[in-house]
Amino acid sequence: MEILKAYLEVTPSVPSWLNKGDNAWQMTASALVAIQSMPGLVILCVSIVKKKWAVNTAFMALYAFAAVLICWVLLCHRMAFGDQLLPFWGKAGPALGQKYLVDRAKVPETTHQNENGETETVELYSAMATLVNFQFTFAATTLILIVGSVLGRMNIKAWMASVPLWLIFSYTVVAFSLWVEDFLYQWGVIDYSGGYVIHLSSGTAGK
Repeated sequence: MEILKAYLEVTPSVPSWLNKGDNAWQMTASALVAIQSMPGLVILCVSIVKKKWAVNTAFMALYAFAAVLICWVLLCHRMAFGDQLLPFWGKAGPALGQKYLVDRAKVPETTHQNENGETETVELYSAMATLVNFQFTFAATTLILIVGSVLGRMNIKAWMASVPLWLIFSYTVVAFSLWVEDFLYQWGVIDYSGGYVIHLSSGTAGK
């Protein structure tokens, strides 16, 4: 039976490909996005509703953040950034195992042919765990943005059911179609830093 790296008597050294600066900055960026959502968007949403709706509104945002985290690591990260299942969707799978998270991060969209005609994928200088966390914060922010458009119009029970369904059947599809397989890109859609995947999709969902 293979022994997990974390339980070896002598823990492995930092892998040669890991750039501490790149990894630290991506974690910092993730933290800044998370703060923008929690408590940033929570305070914003609560401040624009009537007093009697304040607690309900705050819970909607808090629930969205927590539910997205669970769904993201269980199946949605690979649906959005994993191997292709359909031209617009990736294969679902957990992003929790040590073998997966400690590997070098890579995004399938960077797959291309080099000068020798060989297919290769550009790998980042940070761990897959960092990438999973980074993309999670953006997915959570997208759902919390939707909260602002349904304030006072949606029952909390309906919202609790909507969050995982929208994340699975909308966010992962759009993210994979634009950032991985370029399905939408071939139709002329261009996304600059999440303008389509995050802002346009959340705004449309709130209509």
